[in-house]
Amino acid sequence: MISLQNVTRIYSSGTGEVRALDGVSLELESGSFVTVTGPSGCGKSTLLNLLGGLDHPTSGELRVAGVCLHNAGEAELTNYRRNTLGIVFQFFNLLPAMTLRENVELPLLLRGESSSIAARRVSEMLDLVGMSHRASHFPHQLSGGEMQRTATARALVGRPALLLADEPTGNLDSANASMVCETFTRIASQKIATLIIVTHSEFVASLAPLRLNMLDGKILSQSHSASAS
Repeated sequence: MISLQNVTRIYSSGTGEVRALDGVSLELESGSFVTVTGPSGCGKSTLLNLLGGLDHPTSGELRVAGVCLHNAGEAELTNYRRNTLGIVFQFFNLLPAMTLRENVELPLLLRGESSSIAARRVSEMLDLVGMSHRASHFPHQLSGGEMQRTATARALVGRPALLLADEPTGNLDSANASMVCETFTRIASQKIATLIIVTHSEFVASLAPLRLNMLDGKILSQSHSASAS
């Protein structure tokens, strides 16, 4: 599903080169659930950007679901982001003038899906994240946790092979964070998508069977969680 072979990403700065990723190699099977931790500046965001097709590695090979991201052109990357990838951000990014249902439906309409297929998929995803009862509400009527669960439904509605979550509980209180974590563990247990979460939260990090600890652009260690199911 995911294969990184000696992936390096170097940025130029006024003081020289910055090795944001430094020879990272990793193999993940389809349906994996992984958390990525480490201090700020360790390479977590760069790794997400590469997996999201938002950046190219300076060297090395990167493949996701059969797509060679290390040498893909813009048209192939656009198709990858549209059909293979789902992303959950820290700050929700819901459109305030749209209801929850309309927010979740939007990616399907942009892909040209029929209204009947879109309606069925939206209902399935809102059920999955426990938000069906709020489908006609607007984002300002929701708690932070409810908005994040809606954002997760939107990210999954196109049936992506890979779901990336960037600090998904970083803007939430503990009660809302717990609800969002329950949603992610449900997604992982059903193997709806390969799930990779970048987090500073020790609790979130402990949820996944595999945790990657990063430092200075490298994967410092890989640990298996005893608490993850």
